[in-house]
Amino acid sequence: MSRTASLNSGPLEIHAHATRNLRFIRETMERASTFTAVPGWGGVLMGLVALAACALCQVVPARWWLPVWLGCGVLSMSIGTLAIVEKSRRRGTPLDSPGARRFALGFAPPLVAGAVLTAAFLHFGLERFVPGLLLLLYGTGVVTGGTFSVRVVPAMGLCFQAVGALALFAPAAYGNLLMGVGFGLVHIVFGAIIARRHGG
Repeated sequence: MSRTASLNSGPLEIHAHATRNLRFIRETMERASTFTAVPGWGGVLMGLVALAACALCQVVPARWWLPVWLGCGVLSMSIGTLAIVEKSRRRGTPLDSPGARRFALGFAPPLVAGAVLTAAFLHFGLERFVPGLLLLLYGTGVVTGGTFSVRVVPAMGLCFQAVGALALFAPAAYGNLLMGVGFGLVHIVFGAIIARRHGG
């Protein structure tokens, strides 16, 4: 190679090396800020629990629908938490990573608002709006938390919100069924997608 060719190729090689380094740094930062431990199979199991709750509410007295769904919520959140811990451990993703903290900070406030508003709605005799409220605010939490996760998570949250909006305006008799559709079928469908595309 001539001296001129060597001099001309030097800056190009340095530029290519710098570009590769910048790409690596950018991808590393994106991975650090993205929470990838959203559980797929855990979501499927949460959906199955919700379908069981929906079916149980069809046969027990009407006054039991709220205790059944509250029990379902506690069990499902426990399943989801354990599934996140297990997936994080398996993938080597620390639960105190920036992405995990952002996910939690986006997910939690709508759930707190949902709990407070549910208590208020029950106090003032507005039980018929509770299914829509729970679905809508849970979906909001999934959307806001999912902003820091894989793309399918915010899409799942939008589906929860859509079912919640429908439940708010549907006749009260459809509340239990729509909760089964939202917390049950939406969890199952998107949980299976997450499991297949994002490692369980």
